[in-house]
Amino acid sequence: MRIDGIFKTAERFVMKKMISIALILTALICGESSCKVYSFTGANIPADIHNFSVELLQNRANNGPASLAQVLTDKIKAKFQTEANLKQVANDGDLQFKGAITSYTITSDAPVSGATSGLTKLTISLQIDFVNTKNDKDKWSETFTRFSQFSSSTNLTSVEDQLVNDIGNQLMDDIFQKALVKW
Repeated sequence: MRIDGIFKTAERFVMKKMISIALILTALICGESSCKVYSFTGANIPADIHNFSVELLQNRANNGPASLAQVLTDKIKAKFQTEANLKQVANDGDLQFKGAITSYTITSDAPVSGATSGLTKLTISLQIDFVNTKNDKDKWSETFTRFSQFSSSTNLTSVEDQLVNDIGNQLMDDIFQKALVKW
């Protein structure tokens, strides 16, 4: 019994040492390769990026709700605060966004026999200028366009807020992907 007890104690000691060594090695490996912060969103955020700034989008579209620029600007802010865990600053952020709503169009889509159209499409385009102040090569200007369809028998004003929200979320995903995921 005594020999068995000694072997079990020795096995436990060796096992604890192996686990300790494995944890130390894991910590060292992770520490050495942690030049960037990764998130579940796929964002690849350099360690020197801590904040971002967003200028109020200009509304260059000829129509659309009066609040459209503020709504979409707020969506950009929320996306980068929640999914990139970056702090928003008023000006001169490490990441900087500015731009304009360049299009807000309503068109007929999907013709139906005996009717002019079965669906109506709302399309929104944003032109975004992005600058990473920590990396001179990481800047771009791009137009993002998304749309959503609704029944032509539905009055736009009854679904407009939901459509703008849905399209805005899609546009924010595109902007986030371009700025931080870079796939």
